[in-house]
Amino acid sequence: MTKNMKFAIGSDHAGFKLKEKVVQYLRSCEVDLKDYGAFSEERIDYPDVAIEVSKGVADGDFDSGILICGTGIGMSMAANKVAGVRAALCRDMDCAELSRLHNDANVLVLSGWKTSPEDACKIVEKWMNTPFSNEERHARRVGKIAEIERD
Repeated sequence: MTKNMKFAIGSDHAGFKLKEKVVQYLRSCEVDLKDYGAFSEERIDYPDVAIEVSKGVADGDFDSGILICGTGIGMSMAANKVAGVRAALCRDMDCAELSRLHNDANVLVLSGWKTSPEDACKIVEKWMNTPFSNEERHARRVGKIAEIERD
């Protein structure tokens, strides 16, 4: 994992426990990390956190973002409303790798209910260490996504 990368991370109450494990893992890797909460299991609205993390990534304040809610679906939906964000819900290492390699995902979304802390850390490691292939067909497809955002 690249130590000089800047990450934003956030969760809702349902993803809080898993977020704490992922934060611990990322800090052990000595990455630059900003935690947007949740800071407890007290109920909060996932779109609020998703938008904060996503805007930070889209604005270039962070290289990547990680979002966690119960299923990962709500965070994915909210994050992908921010222009410039390509959020990918990944439940295994293959999806993590392909979301970076083929789709140049810049926000990783995890399920707090369906992903163990051990698997989450492996998924995060795979996701962060996989570069975009920049192969012509994949670059063209990512470009088409960006065109949708401009319309």
